[in-house]
Amino acid sequence: MSQNSQALPSFQSIQSLPGDFRFTGSPASDCLEKSDDGSLGNTYLISSSIPENGDSRDGVFEGVEGYRGQVIEDSPYSGNAISVEDRPLIVDEDLDSVVSHLSSISASRNECRWDDTTSYTAKKKLQSWIQLPNGNWELGKILATSSSESVISLPGGKVLNVKTESLVPANPDILDGVDDLMQLSYLNEPSVLYNIQCRYNQDMIYTKAGPVLVAINPFKKVSLYGNDYIEAYKLKSIESPHVYAITDTAIREMVRDEVNQSIIISGESGAGKTETAKIAMQYLAALGGGSGIEYEILKTNPILEAFGNAKTLRNDNSSRFGKLIEIHFSETGKISGANIQTFLLEKSRVVQCTEGERSYHIFYQLCAGVPTDLREKLNLRSADEYKYLRQSNCYSITGVNDAEQFRIVVEALDVVHISKEDQQSVFAMLAAVLWLGNISFTVIDNENHVEAVTDEGLFNVAKLVGCDIEELKLALSTRKMRVGNDNIVQKLTLSQAIDTRDALAKSIYACLFEWLVEQINKSLAVGKRRTGRSISILDIYGFESFDRNSFEQFCINYANERLQQHFNRHLFKLEQEEYIQDGIDWTKVDFEDNQNCLSLFEKKPLGLLSLLDEESTFPNGTDLTFANKLKQHLSSNSCFRGERGKAFSVCHYAGEVTYDTTGFLEKNRDFLHLDSIQLLSSCSCRLPQIFASSMLAQSEKPVAGPLYKAGGADSQKLSVATKFKGQLFLLMQRLESTTPHFIRCIKPNNLQSPKLYEQGLVLQQLRCCGVLEVVRISRSGFPTRMSHQKFARRYGFLLLENVAYQDPLSVSVAILHQFNILPEMYQVGYTKLFFRTGQIGVLEDTRNRTLHGILRVQSCFRGHRARCYLKELKRGIATLQSFVRGDKTRKEYAVTLQRQRAAIVMQKRMKGRIAKKKLRCINDASIVIQSVIRGWLVRRCSGDIGLLKSGGMKANESDEVLVKSSFLAELQRRVLKAEAALREKEEENDILHQRLQQYESRWSEYELKMRSMEEVWQKQMRSLQSSLSIAKKSLAIDDSERNSDASVNASDDRDYSSDMGSSDKRVESNGLRPMSASLSVISRLAEEFEQRSQVFGDDAKFLVEVKSGQVDASLDPDRELRRLKQMFEAWKKDYGSRLRETKVILHKLGNEDGNAVKRKWWGRRNSSRIN
Repeated sequence: MSQNSQALPSFQSIQSLPGDFRFTGSPASDCLEKSDDGSLGNTYLISSSIPENGDSRDGVFEGVEGYRGQVIEDSPYSGNAISVEDRPLIVDEDLDSVVSHLSSISASRNECRWDDTTSYTAKKKLQSWIQLPNGNWELGKILATSSSESVISLPGGKVLNVKTESLVPANPDILDGVDDLMQLSYLNEPSVLYNIQCRYNQDMIYTKAGPVLVAINPFKKVSLYGNDYIEAYKLKSIESPHVYAITDTAIREMVRDEVNQSIIISGESGAGKTETAKIAMQYLAALGGGSGIEYEILKTNPILEAFGNAKTLRNDNSSRFGKLIEIHFSETGKISGANIQTFLLEKSRVVQCTEGERSYHIFYQLCAGVPTDLREKLNLRSADEYKYLRQSNCYSITGVNDAEQFRIVVEALDVVHISKEDQQSVFAMLAAVLWLGNISFTVIDNENHVEAVTDEGLFNVAKLVGCDIEELKLALSTRKMRVGNDNIVQKLTLSQAIDTRDALAKSIYACLFEWLVEQINKSLAVGKRRTGRSISILDIYGFESFDRNSFEQFCINYANERLQQHFNRHLFKLEQEEYIQDGIDWTKVDFEDNQNCLSLFEKKPLGLLSLLDEESTFPNGTDLTFANKLKQHLSSNSCFRGERGKAFSVCHYAGEVTYDTTGFLEKNRDFLHLDSIQLLSSCSCRLPQIFASSMLAQSEKPVAGPLYKAGGADSQKLSVATKFKGQLFLLMQRLESTTPHFIRCIKPNNLQSPKLYEQGLVLQQLRCCGVLEVVRISRSGFPTRMSHQKFARRYGFLLLENVAYQDPLSVSVAILHQFNILPEMYQVGYTKLFFRTGQIGVLEDTRNRTLHGILRVQSCFRGHRARCYLKELKRGIATLQSFVRGDKTRKEYAVTLQRQRAAIVMQKRMKGRIAKKKLRCINDASIVIQSVIRGWLVRRCSGDIGLLKSGGMKANESDEVLVKSSFLAELQRRVLKAEAALREKEEENDILHQRLQQYESRWSEYELKMRSMEEVWQKQMRSLQSSLSIAKKSLAIDDSERNSDASVNASDDRDYSSDMGSSDKRVESNGLRPMSASLSVISRLAEEFEQRSQVFGDDAKFLVEVKSGQVDASLDPDRELRRLKQMFEAWKKDYGSRLRETKVILHKLGNEDGNAVKRKWWGRRNSSRIN
C-alpha cells in the first residue's frame, strides 16, 4: 500500500521533544516494556494516569500546549491529535497488575477484541461499566471488591453484587465526548458507545475513529453547515471532525500527490448516506467552483433522488440504487466536469410496494405538481387513482411538499440542459408507466386466455407512447413464437399477461432512468478539460436485513461484502502485510475477514451467483429447484445454511440474513419478450425507440445454455446478477486505484426520531463497520510511512554535515539521530521508515521553520540587491533629470526673452495709443471749454435784450412752473411707457430673431431645392433650345438649297421671252408661299418658348419670395411649386411634340417644293427646246 493512502497526523509547531515525554495511545501502561536483550519489545504500553478518587484529571493532556490543530502537508486528516504528558512513571505494583491482567485475557475473539484491564480499575475503586440484562451498559462506581466479586453502585442508588471479571473499565471524565476515539484510554464497547452518545446529545454528530469518520444521523437539521463552516474548514480554523474536513483532505492529497481520491460512504438504510454525499459535493463545489459546472453537479441530486429514491419502512428518502459520482478537476484545482455511474436500480418497486412504503418520488411529484395544460395533455389523475401507487396506501411523506419538489426537479432538468421537449417526453413516459398499471384483462375462453380491455388505461398508454392501440393489445395478451419455419401466435393466461404488462412498465422506467443519467453525463462531460485528477464519491445502498429478504437485498448485501473487503484490505490487510514485507517488528491485530463469504458468492462453478445463473437458464427451473440446488452444493460452507422451503441463510460480516428465493429466477432473468421490444421500436415517440434500441443492443450477448422460453432468443441478455457482478468488479478496480477516505454512517434508532439513541442498534453497526479495530490498529501501529528516498530528499537538507554522497538509508538514520527521535517512536524497514502517530510532525515543523528561515534570508538578500539597484537607478535618474531640466530651463529662458521683447514692443504701442487718446480727450475738453466760454461771452453781450423782456415774463413765471411740472410728470410717464414698450419690442425682437433664424434655415433649404429645380429647368430649356436651333438650321439649309436652284434657273433662262418671265414670277411666288408659312410657324414656336420661359421664371421667383417671407401672399408655396412643376412638365411635353410635328411638316414641304420646282424647270427647258 502506498504512503498516499495513509492517514498522517497533524500538529502545531514545537521546537523539540524532551526525552522523558511519553505519548498516550495504548490503554495498558505508561512504561515501555523492553525485552531481556535490551531491545524494544513487540508492543509498548502507555496508560492515562487515572487518579484514585475518580475526579477530573487535570494533567492528562498536559505537556505540549496547542500540539493539536495544525494541518501539515503530509496530513490527510485534520485533528489526529496526540496527547503528550510529562509525569513520572507509575509504580511497579501498578505495572505488575497491568501485566498480570494482560496475561489473563481470554482467548475468545469477542473478549480479545473489546476487553481491557479491569484489575487496576477494581483495585482503585473507580467507575466501571456493567452490562444490564436488557443488553444496555450502565456506568457505576465500585464500592468494594474481592478476588471474584465486586459491589457496584448505579446512578439510581441501586447497589449490585457482580463478578469482577464482568466489569469493564470506564474512561476519566475529562475524556467524555472527545472528537477522536484514539484519545480514549480504555477502548471498549461501552466507552465508545458512551463517547458517541455524549457528542450526539450535543448535536456533534461527527466523531473520528482514526482515519474513519463516524457520522450519526441526527434526524433533524443541525447548524454545522453553510458558507461560514466551509470557509472555516478551508482555512483550518476549525479542527473538529466533519465531512468538510474529509473532503478538504481529499482535495489537498489530490493536488499534492497527483493521485485520484475516493470518498466511500457506507451504512445501513436510513443512516444518512445520501445527505452526507450531498454535503461532500457542496464542499467540493465551494472549493473547486468558478467555472459554473459545479452548479450543474449539485443540481443532479434532486433529479437522481426523484427518479431513484423512495420511501421505505426505515427511511423516508431511501436510495434504491447505487451511484458513483466522479468529479474531475483542472490543473488549477477547479471543477472541470463530472461523470455519474449507477448500479442496480430496484425496478420491482415500480409495480409492487409494501404496505406503508411508496414507489419512486417522481410519480407522486408528477401527480401533485404538473401544470394544468400538461396534466390535460397527459390525462393525469391523482396518485390514489393508479393501481401501482395505491397498493401501499401511502401517498405522502410528513413534511415533504411533492408539488414544490416537482418544481425543483423541473428547474434542475433545465440546469442540466434537458430541453422542454425532452422533459415533456419524460413526463409522458412516467404517465404511460402509471397508466400501464391500470390496464386490466378479461378472460375470453375456458383455458383462461385473456385479452386487454379497451378502456381508458389502454387508450392513454397507446397515446402516450405513440403506438397503435391494437398492436398494444396484441403485445400484452399474445406472444409470437417461431417453431421451425413457422410463426405461431400464443395467447397468454391472466398471470402471464400481468407479468408481461409489469415487465414492460419496469423496462420503460429502467430505460428512462438510464437515459436521464446519460443525458446528465453529456451535460457534465469533461471533454478536453480532463487532467486525470478526480475525486469519486460513492453513495451505495447499505447492508439490509428485513423480515423478508428478496433478490434486491441479495445483490445489495453482496455489494456491501465487496466494499467491506475493500475497507478491510485498506485498513487491515494491506496495513499489516506491508509491516511484514518491510520487516517491521509488529504484533498482528485480529480482524474479521469476509473472504469466505465472498467466495460463497463468487466461486465457480459452485457459488451462489453461478448457481443462480445456471438455474435461470434452465427451461424448467423454479425458485424451489434453485433453493434445493443451493442446499445440495453449498451445505459444507460455513457461511451458508439451508432453511425450510425456498429459504436459505448467509452469514454476512454484519450478521446472518435469511433470503426467500421467491422471484429470484424471474428477477435475475429480467425477461422482456421480443414482442414488447418491437412494440416500443414501432412507436412514433422518440424515447420508446431509443429504449428499444438500447435493449436490442444489450441482447447481442446471449446467455449460454438452453433458453428460458421459446421465441425469446432475440431478447435474452446477461443476467442481472452477472451484469451487477461485472459492474461491481469495475467499481472495485476504480476504487483500488484511488486513495480512499471512509465515512461510516450510523443510524441511532429505527424510529427516525431525533435525540433517541439505541445502544444495541448503534453497537451492531459499529461492529459491522469494524470501527474499533480501525482505532486499535491506527493507535498501536505506524500510520505514517515514507520511503527512504523521499524521506532523505524531503528532510536531507536539515542535516548539519554534507551527506550528498551517502545512500538514502544512511541519510534517513542521520536525520533521526540528529533530531533525537526516540527509537520506540519509529522503525526502519527495508524500503520505508515507519513512524508512530505524530512523529513526522516534529520533522515537518522543523522543515517548515527552516524553509521559512531560508526564505527570510533569500528575501533579505534580494531586498539588499533591490535596494542597491534602486540607489544606482536613482543616481542615474537624478543625472538624467539634471540634463533634462537644464535643457528645459534654457529653452524656457529663451522663450522668456522673446516674450519680454514682445512685451516691450506691445507696451510701447499701448502707451502711444493711450497718449494719443489722452491728447484727443484734452483736445475735446478744450473745445468744450472754449464753446462754453464763447457762449457765456455771447450771452453776456446780449444781456440787455434779455432784461427788456424779463419784465413781461415774470407775470407768467408761476404758470410756467406749473406747466413745466405737469410736463415733467407726463414725460416721466411716457418714459416709463416707452421703456415697457421697449422691453416688449425687445422680446418680440428676440422671438422674431428666432423665427428669422428658422426662416433662414428653411430659406437655405428652399434655395437648395430651387437651385436644383432651376438647374433641371435650365437643362430642359437648353434641350428645347438645342432642338429649336437644330430645326432652324435644317430650315436654313433647305432655304440655301432653294436659293441655289433659283440662281441656276435664272442663268439658264436668260434667253426666255418677257411673257415667259411673268409666268415664272407667278410660279416663284407660289413656291415661296409655303416657305414663308413655315418661317412664321417657327417664329411663333420660338416666341412661345420665350414667353413661357419668362412666365415660368417669374412664377418660380415669386414663389421663392413668398417662401422666404419677402412677399405676403395667402397661398401655399410648396403646393403651388408642385403645381407649377406639373404645368411645366405638361407644357414641355406638348411643346416637344409640336416641335417634332413642325419639323416633319417642314421637311415634307421642303421636299415637295424642290421636286415641283425641278419638274417645272425641266418642263420649261424641254418645252423651250422643242419650240
